[in-house]
Amino acid sequence: MTMADSRTDHAAADPFEALLLPLIDKAYNAALRLTRNAADAEDLVQDAVLLARRGFGSFTIGTNFGAWFFRILHNAFISRYRQDRRRGTSVELEDTPELYLFMKSASLNLGDEDPATALMDRIDGATISDALARLPDEYRSAATLYFIDDMAYDDIARTLEIPVGTVRSRLHRGRRLLQKELWQLAVDRGVVPDRQEGR
Repeated sequence: MTMADSRTDHAAADPFEALLLPLIDKAYNAALRLTRNAADAEDLVQDAVLLARRGFGSFTIGTNFGAWFFRILHNAFISRYRQDRRRGTSVELEDTPELYLFMKSASLNLGDEDPATALMDRIDGATISDALARLPDEYRSAATLYFIDDMAYDDIARTLEIPVGTVRSRLHRGRRLLQKELWQLAVDRGVVPDRQEGR
């Protein structure tokens, strides 16, 4: 019997591990986007696993384990990290209009298509992830679950333990801030000429 077989047999005998193991990579990636630091992400996942293991008796088998576990992960992030990292809790949105990216990229003459779409075609996934990582905590959590983890509003609301209306509001504001961060990263990385900045 191989070590992998042994782990599989152990997971099969332990319902918690059987449900958890397929989520570990996704949980680490989510933790990394939240903490923006590999060591902190590992610690956060470990905290969440311990909390989930302790609270597993409250989980109803057959319901959505992923949503249940990611709610624990996000709560652990909030309690462990957010108090220390209160940067950017008050955010100026007045200078970030709804069509910020469209307006900033309109003068770039990128072709006949929608200028924002043309600009996005030039931006890679790493730049988008970096822009998400620069959002303030409350917007970053909702935006990451929506844009990266492809969660529906209801699932995000359950994961973050907030009303669906709050999810909609945070995503609305998060989109505006994300456009601004994407533009700045595009300028910083030479995707667009920096002479456009400030126009």
